[in-house]
Amino acid sequence: MFLFLRKYSFISLVIFMTLSLYMTFLYAPKEKIMGDVQRIFYFHMGYVLVFTLAFTMNLIYSIKFLRHNKEIDSKLAYIHAEIGTLFTLLTLVSGMFWAKPVWGTWWTSDPQLTTTLILFILYFSYLVFHKLAERSGVPRYSSVFAIIAFIDLPIVYISVRIMRGISPVVFGSEGGGISSEMMDTLLVTFAAFFFFYLYLLDLRIKLDKI
Repeated sequence: MFLFLRKYSFISLVIFMTLSLYMTFLYAPKEKIMGDVQRIFYFHMGYVLVFTLAFTMNLIYSIKFLRHNKEIDSKLAYIHAEIGTLFTLLTLVSGMFWAKPVWGTWWTSDPQLTTTLILFILYFSYLVFHKLAERSGVPRYSSVFAIIAFIDLPIVYISVRIMRGISPVVFGSEGGGISSEMMDTLLVTFAAFFFFYLYLLDLRIKLDKI
């Protein structure tokens, strides 16, 4: 099933991304308080989806490498970390462009922003450490590092609830909620970025000839 989705990821990406752009700018209503800048939210959440998937797969392949010591698992773990790190950076940048007009500042020590920055630093460090560990003949150390780094991912999600800052809670009983049109747009954007993730993964795997 996963290989089937990867095979048709590009055409699915084009369809869902086109639909997502239409819904983001023409279908979803303007947010009453933030205005049009809130539309960044849909792509911002798409980036979050991709790095969540990528880092979760990095964890899975890192554990598999520790158990079976197969080089392919180590390579796949590294590839997923590359994708995840890129989209964590995009999350931070899009968040800054959202924050400036809404909060009046590019950056603040909000718990969710800070934990996301730590996540980026951890996995950027993992990418460097993985290369050094491979050259030193101890790639298993990088897998252990990946498992430790993953601990920050759930912290990013729960920080907005247990360490309340200025980041809004959108989902759940504590959230302000979003309209049905906004939710439809978000779900379509999630689908678009899921296939974007698969397409990038397929390209990266082909580049390494795995």
